[in-house]
Amino acid sequence: MRVFMNWQTPFFFQATALYQLAAFPFAILFHYLCASGNLSINARYTFLLVGGFLLAWAAMGCYVLLLLISAISSFAVIHSTGPQQVHTWAFFIQMTWQTLCHLGLHYKEYYLQEAACIRLPIALSALMLMTQKVTSLALDIHENKVRVGLPSEERRSCCCHLLQALPLCTYLLCFPTLLGGPLCSFCRFQAWVRYSEAPFSPGLLWAATRKGLGALTLGLLNNIVRGYISPLDDLIDCTHFDCVYVMWTSALSFRLTYYSHWLLDESLFLAAGLGLDLGHHQHSAAADGVVMDTDIWTLETTNTIAGFTRTWNKSTAQWLRRLIFQQSSSHPLLATFAFSAWWHGLHPGQVFGFLCWALMVEADYRFHRFFGSVAKSRLQRLLYQTVTWCHTQLVVAYILIAVEMRSVSMLWRLLSSYNSFFPLVSVTGLLLLVKK
Repeated sequence: MRVFMNWQTPFFFQATALYQLAAFPFAILFHYLCASGNLSINARYTFLLVGGFLLAWAAMGCYVLLLLISAISSFAVIHSTGPQQVHTWAFFIQMTWQTLCHLGLHYKEYYLQEAACIRLPIALSALMLMTQKVTSLALDIHENKVRVGLPSEERRSCCCHLLQALPLCTYLLCFPTLLGGPLCSFCRFQAWVRYSEAPFSPGLLWAATRKGLGALTLGLLNNIVRGYISPLDDLIDCTHFDCVYVMWTSALSFRLTYYSHWLLDESLFLAAGLGLDLGHHQHSAAADGVVMDTDIWTLETTNTIAGFTRTWNKSTAQWLRRLIFQQSSSHPLLATFAFSAWWHGLHPGQVFGFLCWALMVEADYRFHRFFGSVAKSRLQRLLYQTVTWCHTQLVVAYILIAVEMRSVSMLWRLLSSYNSFFPLVSVTGLLLLVKK
């Protein structure tokens, strides 16, 4: 899972982690069978697709229908729309369906005041990941990087239609990437599944093991941290700069939760053999290395909010850049973060948090451009990097906590606390630098 959820994030991740762990033996079996040559190409697709159905049913129950409706409608749009219009229609239909599903969750939580079954948020999370895949594939078709249409003489064959539908449906519903994992292109996914020359890769399995152990270590560390931090509810009673401690420690726990789960997603992804080095013999688009989401060192050491933003959930950041930022003719940064709030579900905390994030990134660009040239000596540069690192950590903690808020009253408590001092410093600097 690679997206912002709500204040129940730890519980949500614990639930999805159990299903991810249950899929590990099947991922390793798939990798072994492919390397040994015991599975044909269509059998490989079928293995991944059936595994996806079983995992979806186990994790989502009846809410799996939300995912199936999305997959069927996406398949229909991609195969019935021309390359020039496919991206527009795929984007519109997918986001409309996802928004309706999120509004159903809003109705249940805010209007009926009922706690949603954990299966519904899991289904919505998988639906958001499917939106990434559908829009990414539609852009590839629009840019003539991928061709999915059948030749006219084959269109009458029902068997050809089924064989053609198999790779696309598997790409949308395969079990290693159903509940998480880095985003990969349809072209790269096909190349991995069809690649039959590589033996079983102990190196890839060892990389998956390392990431799995890393996820376990961070999970244990997070449990230890939770025993020493103030709960987020203490924002109601905290005073002055005590609220800063509450915010920062709570954000630390959330970050550890995300890091742990991203590592687990990547571990399952690699265990299934989907991270194989295809070599120079494959198509260049398929031979590119997949972008992994987790770069903890950069996230925790960067002194720029913009650098943190580019590194946080890397494959999703690149997807947003390609889908929104590069397509926007005016205010691309604001459009990207506004869409991110829409994609995440438009909860009040998400709307405020992502718009605040956009302001912080813009202020960060201007601040570092202006003051970066001022620090000349080694001591000045060290002081500059230390102060900006502390400010980055506190602003990121503020944004993360805001996004996690579901209660409007709790969001107001955050806004009226001393924690708002840090984003206000960035906004003030932005206004002064714009004027200058």
